[in-house]
Amino acid sequence: MRLACDTGGTFTDLIVEDDHGNLNMFKASTTPQDPVLGVINAVELAAEAAGLALADYLASVDTFIHGTTHAINAVITGNTARTAFLTTQGHPDVLVLREGGRQEPFNFTVKYPEPYIPKALTFEVPERIGADGGILRPLDEEAVITICQQINEQGVAAVAVCLLWSVANPIHERRVAELIERCCPGVVYTLSHALNPTIREFRRASAAAIDASLKPLMGSYLGSLSTRLNNAGFNGRLLVLTSQGGMIDADEIAQSPIRAINSGPSLAPIAGRYFGQNAMSGADIIVADTGGTTYDVSLVRGGRIPLTRDAWIGAPFQGHLTGFPSVDVQSVGAGGGSIAQVDSGGLLQVGPQSAGAVPGPVCYGRGGTQPTLSDACVALGYVDPDYFLGGTMPLDKNAARRAIEEKVADPLGMSIEDAAAAIVTLATENMVQAIADITVNQGIDPQQAVLIGGGGAAGLNSIFIARRLSIPRLVIPEVGAALSAAGALMSELAADYRAVEFMTTADFDSDRANRILNGLKEKADVFLAEVGEGTFEPKMQFSVEARYEQQVWEIEVPLPVAAFNSEADINGLVESMHQTHERIFAFRDEQSAVEIIGWSVRASCRVHKRIIGRMRAHVKEAERAATRKVWFPVSGAAEASVLVFAQLEINKRYSGPAMVESPFSTVVIDPESIFWRLQDGSLVIDTQIKGDAACP
Repeated sequence: MRLACDTGGTFTDLIVEDDHGNLNMFKASTTPQDPVLGVINAVELAAEAAGLALADYLASVDTFIHGTTHAINAVITGNTARTAFLTTQGHPDVLVLREGGRQEPFNFTVKYPEPYIPKALTFEVPERIGADGGILRPLDEEAVITICQQINEQGVAAVAVCLLWSVANPIHERRVAELIERCCPGVVYTLSHALNPTIREFRRASAAAIDASLKPLMGSYLGSLSTRLNNAGFNGRLLVLTSQGGMIDADEIAQSPIRAINSGPSLAPIAGRYFGQNAMSGADIIVADTGGTTYDVSLVRGGRIPLTRDAWIGAPFQGHLTGFPSVDVQSVGAGGGSIAQVDSGGLLQVGPQSAGAVPGPVCYGRGGTQPTLSDACVALGYVDPDYFLGGTMPLDKNAARRAIEEKVADPLGMSIEDAAAAIVTLATENMVQAIADITVNQGIDPQQAVLIGGGGAAGLNSIFIARRLSIPRLVIPEVGAALSAAGALMSELAADYRAVEFMTTADFDSDRANRILNGLKEKADVFLAEVGEGTFEPKMQFSVEARYEQQVWEIEVPLPVAAFNSEADINGLVESMHQTHERIFAFRDEQSAVEIIGWSVRASCRVHKRIIGRMRAHVKEAERAATRKVWFPVSGAAEASVLVFAQLEINKRYSGPAMVESPFSTVVIDPESIFWRLQDGSLVIDTQIKGDAACP
């Protein structure tokens, strides 16, 4: 039996797959003060549903897959370890100067951001490596020992080391590490060349600083999770999701916790790719995961999930750049818990503030007083207050209406229904903008794509988002309410290895390129050999970081070969660059040579032969009304059919308006839509019907 758990801002999602491929889904409230407790609570719900004691239930689990926002929350709130930064003498401002850029270039009232590690904890190391790897100035070991003494005196718990051109020759960083181990017992450290081999110094420094600062916290968190699960009866394998869309053993993530910074949202496109290809083969896929706090958008193009090195924690240029490859996920502060309010100018705002798990929306009855998107959906009739979470958590519809009336409707001189519809419309517009930003930036036309709606609140307004962007097909997977957790079940054990070596196709050295690729392949082979028996479909994917001549920034380009044995192999690399560049920027420069900055390989394998099972059908669904009066933002009041998600016939076409309900979500379908279910259990909704084109 496999368990996949994703800790979000409002709910902790758990998906259970038994040995026969049957899926069950559970949701427990996230406990911000103790995230591990939320995980245990979710597992207790699963054990209760199975009629077993927690210890007996966990004893039957062979794999527990965990995704968490604990790392990123620690960075955002500043609850990381006291960390020192060691850099080459003469370069103490690398974390201060950054790479430039402003969100608002003409707004000079915006304060310049503080460095991730303050200048008071920045130390200059007398040494210098050249760009060619040569030693220009030997390492002054006595100076490093003195720095270590100062680190001990200042109560530092972690050290980030980023020396100039350590990617060309790491000898000085490695020696500094030896001295830290000798002189600073108990202090953890991160070496930039080992963590993030890239030529851009700020990105290496920022990644090392973030990673080092998280090591004490994440080591403690994962240790607590492992210990408490073991004490509760779990004896299987604990895997943690990474922001690269894979998973690794928990003890490995504790050694480089930056890999778990965005682990939850990065798994949604894994699931989205599977369900999107089933619904519209060959189309670009937009994956939108609606949580209680954020709306996360990612893409799948040509079956590949794009990675980015421009992942920011916080606002771009104002926050902190991870500098580490991760799945490209854009997030906005719009979710089911987004608070609606009228500002001093009489304008309605929705988000980015969220009611979160505590106190939550007003309808939860936990002390919330500010109306949210969830309250608006309850007021509009989209959510049955007696069937939320399958009836285990009744909602207070009257309280939601009163809050909307007091905080929004009366100040704007509107009816409660119009005010609630305005909240939904504005939240929808915020989400639409997030999708428009990421699709246009990568050359995707939403009108030619399929939209995957994930998250517990996805079904409430995804149809309005699809219509706003003229997306022809919307898909709500049956596991969509826990899309990231479902992606965890589909994810692979994976490891990425990289090397920094400059080369140009104008003077390509096949022998040197093959030595680089062979070195990466050897590391990948070791990883695949060490993952143990019981894995499936081992594979390697090679890629390069490449650019045209005179370009400043490089892009990730798939490498079609694992070795260069002929001129045709080199031409294949060039053509791959042209195709990738044209797909992103809409042009190719065939007259330019291709410059290669970095080389990488991703080694991966499956830990389970089955990709994902199917949701277990509930023996008996609660009796509900056949229709319900609901309110649509454009067309107004309508009598909508109320259908049970699990009871829809496969490939039978239905017409809106309808509310398709499951214990974990409600899918709102407007009057102009046609919908049906696929064999994989997904609900497909066509927003633009032309003849029989929408037939499955």
